Amino acid sequence: MEEPSADVKQDDGRGDGPPDFGALTPPDEVVRGNRTRDDFFDAVLGLDEPAPASEVAELAGRGVDAAREYLEWFERLGVVTQVSETPATYRRNQEYLNWRRVQQIRHQYSPDELVMFLENEVEREETYSERFNVESPADVSIAARASATGQSVQDVWEDVSAWKTTRRRITLLERALTTGTGDAANERTAV
Repeated sequence: MEEPSADVKQDDGRGDGPPDFGALTPPDEVVRGNRTRDDFFDAVLGLDEPAPASEVAELAGRGVDAAREYLEWFERLGVVTQVSETPATYRRNQEYLNWRRVQQIRHQYSPDELVMFLENEVEREETYSERFNVESPADVSIAARASATGQSVQDVWEDVSAWKTTRRRITLLERALTTGTGDAANERTAV
């Protein structure tokens, strides 16, 4: 075994007392302080369609080589999937992100709370369906609705967007309630 270099060996004149823990980097900064990773993660979350490393680098405000490394790492984690090789392009893996959100919801709330949240969202869904007199937000013509009701296009768009959000919440809550307690691999593939 190699002898450690002099700069990492304990100095016999200083080894009497406990370490100065105040001089150490706080654990939360070590674990969560990687701004580069966060920048790339934010960039990936903002992708609506497949993008090469150069575009992700630009969105993150970082270098292309770093983007390639982080994209490969995110791919191993399941956050992105590679969709082409030359040039390598990646897309956000929304299924994985949904699975992660379901896991967070399951750990944060009790089943009784989840049922209550689901009931509230289902009521909200029914209210939107009655208000627009259609089954789905996809069935709403925003411009026609604005014209027919005298509302602004912006107001109708906001209502339709809120309805879509309600539907996404229902889906996540239902998954959180129906996902079993098996191992993480089985839960992930079930979603």
